[in-house]
Amino acid sequence: MQYITKCAIVQLVRVRVHALVVLSVLVLALLGRMPDSQAGWITCPPQVVMVVPDSRRRLLRGRRGRGHSGCQSLRWRHVCHTWYMPLARSLLLWGLWALSGPAGPAWVRLVPWGVWLWQSSGLFWPWLRRQPEWRGLGWLLWQAQRWLVVSYLGLVIGALWRSPRPGGHLSGAGSLDTGLPPLMLGLGCVVGPGEEPRVEVREAEDGGWTAMLCGHFTLHVAGDHPFRQRLLLLFLRLLEVPGEQRGSRRTRDGRTPWVRQQYLAQAFGMPQPDISRIEGYWLAGDWANLLSLQTAEVLTRKLMARIVEVFASFPWWGVERVHHHLREQGVPVSERQVRQAAEQSGWCQLRQALGKRYHLTAESIRPRDDWLVTHLLAQVETLLGKLEAAEGLTPEEQVAVADLQTLAAEVGMVAQPPLKALPWMVRVERVVFGHWEEVTDGAVRCIYCGSTHVVRKSRKPRLKKYYDAEGNLQTVEVYRYYCRNKACDKQTFTNLPPGVVPYSPYRTEVHLLATQMYAWGYSTYRRTGQALGVANMTAYRWVSAWGYELLPVAALFGVVKSSGVVGIDEKYVLVPKNDKPEGDMRRWMYVYFAVDVYTYDLLHIAIYPYNDKESALAFLFALRAKGYHPRVIVTDLRQDYGSLIAHVFPQAQHHECIFHALQNVHDYVKAVYGAGYTETHPEAEELKRKIYKIFHARTKRTAEKRYQEVMALRERYVQEAPALALLFDFLERHWPTLVNGIESRLIPATNNAVELVIRRFDQHYQNFCGFDTIESAHLFLGVFEKLYRFTPFSQDAQPRIRGQCPLELAGYDISQVPMASLCAGLSVTWPVGIIQNHVPNS
Repeated sequence: MQYITKCAIVQLVRVRVHALVVLSVLVLALLGRMPDSQAGWITCPPQVVMVVPDSRRRLLRGRRGRGHSGCQSLRWRHVCHTWYMPLARSLLLWGLWALSGPAGPAWVRLVPWGVWLWQSSGLFWPWLRRQPEWRGLGWLLWQAQRWLVVSYLGLVIGALWRSPRPGGHLSGAGSLDTGLPPLMLGLGCVVGPGEEPRVEVREAEDGGWTAMLCGHFTLHVAGDHPFRQRLLLLFLRLLEVPGEQRGSRRTRDGRTPWVRQQYLAQAFGMPQPDISRIEGYWLAGDWANLLSLQTAEVLTRKLMARIVEVFASFPWWGVERVHHHLREQGVPVSERQVRQAAEQSGWCQLRQALGKRYHLTAESIRPRDDWLVTHLLAQVETLLGKLEAAEGLTPEEQVAVADLQTLAAEVGMVAQPPLKALPWMVRVERVVFGHWEEVTDGAVRCIYCGSTHVVRKSRKPRLKKYYDAEGNLQTVEVYRYYCRNKACDKQTFTNLPPGVVPYSPYRTEVHLLATQMYAWGYSTYRRTGQALGVANMTAYRWVSAWGYELLPVAALFGVVKSSGVVGIDEKYVLVPKNDKPEGDMRRWMYVYFAVDVYTYDLLHIAIYPYNDKESALAFLFALRAKGYHPRVIVTDLRQDYGSLIAHVFPQAQHHECIFHALQNVHDYVKAVYGAGYTETHPEAEELKRKIYKIFHARTKRTAEKRYQEVMALRERYVQEAPALALLFDFLERHWPTLVNGIESRLIPATNNAVELVIRRFDQHYQNFCGFDTIESAHLFLGVFEKLYRFTPFSQDAQPRIRGQCPLELAGYDISQVPMASLCAGLSVTWPVGIIQNHVPNS
């Protein structure tokens, strides 16, 4: 009896200790903290003690002695008497799990069975009960079972009491105070919400919107941009709890936000005045300051104005230089604020646009030639496409042309607009004073536009003096007239007798004779002036009058003619006075030629300041604008032409001059082996001979075979002379545009036609001794083009072209053009038919 009493006391103590542990766990859970070590309590797994009468104990001792069969009977009896305990615990967990959502996996309902099976295993294998690992794991399973029951109980209570009490707020540490009873709050925050969150949005009576947030939400905002942080800050400040009212700490619009500025300043690490300023931007609708804030610091309008002022004062400075300058002046600004001010004010985009168009320096701001040329060429290409497609210009393109014309006028690249033909005040003068009368007989025409819509300016004539054919000074009465043609760029003109020239006492025949003596006779202005008895500058002005524009073939003959094979080359000329920047090559400019290979006709000629890709592109566009669409274009070995020809004339085949290629081969061999390589290096002479033999082939198949044989020698020659690799690279790079001229009846082997025209140009250019200005160079090009195209080739030229001018070879009929007689050396005052009888035909 005493033993039974002691066992009962021990069992009672253990039950109380277990109850105290459970109570401790519940208290900690109510406080929102899960116990890590049960607050220092150490418990042992429960042990089942069977209290039996003394006689039964004696019986059991007797049975133990009987053997193993009695123990097995006792163990199975224990299983039969304790199976309902895990069943009840499992049913309890299943109910709590179902009421909580369900939350968590379904296998948690079987945890009590695991605990029971683990404890029962100690009865079947008694040696396990003596192992500390078995006892420790059993203890962990028992505590896990208790933790699950308490947790699911908290979820159920939290789902029933999920709505917070009005007036809740964030504490200083940011924890939520909902006003719920501690038990409900602790059990509800064990593992989270037990109900789906929801959001309700409805329109308010004042036209605004009200959103109700219910449940637990998580907001994650990236920290890569300060503006995201401001949006989160404004969102938290807009949260309100219904019914909460405070007498102080209200916002400017009278609200009492749930999240206060003090907590946000501490959480975001931001000064509280900055939070107030951001809220002020929000309330005032100042989106320019709110939405464009890109720095952690607030950029005010005053500070932005100061930054923009520095940028405008020094437009060539960058962000770092401006920031350094402001810091030196004591302005508290960061580099990010300077960059934000530049972007927000539009200065970054403006400076990039200015940098593309102008050279920005402390000394000057001047346009960039490459940008202007690129856009002008692009506009030319667009206009050519419209012209060839017979389309009109769109308004956007007209605006673009106007912008380019205005920009060109700023740098002095365009002429002034023409004057009005008949001012309004002149019409008033006719009505009021009647100083001039209208001419209706059609006998008088405007000497500039040829219009008969003219009116006499005054009734009193003027006296015009001129030299007749005998050199005597004569006087004739002439009248001034107004031209009523609106398309005419002249306002008035003088009606002169035939042969009399305005502003000169010398007749038209003398002017033409000066041109004939200078151009056809390859003379100089000084000698021409001496022969005619006039000043050399007078002779220069007379001849240059032919060069203000190039020959308008399309307008003169109504069509452009060409064989379809065009050669292009360039020559450098001396022009001391031009608009190029200072440099070593400032005095030199480049004249480009486009020549019909089979008719030797000069299709186009132009002068450019540089021998670069942009100049070549502009020249090709100008050739295309004249109406020429060649099938083959022959050039020297300049690499720029390949891509440009493919862009401007995609249908044309590009061929490079074989003569220039062989010259380059000779230069390569001479540079590697020296001037006397024919004697010192026979292998070099043999290599050059084989390369020359390639282009002497009559068929492409033979040329390709010889080319492969030469390229097979590359490794051997390069090992002996590594610099010779450039020669083989040169052949490999230019081979496709060289071999297409072999065995072709259309493509010429060389570009000799252009060389012939350049030699003719050089004859006149040497007499000219260079050009003084770019204006005089343009005038000379205009004179040369007209005289060359109308001048017949000499009698010792090729039989095919002998005695014919390039225009005649091209197929134009120039029999009715007086200039053909002038360039042929005939006087326009002599009877041409009689003179031709005395000129031999061969």
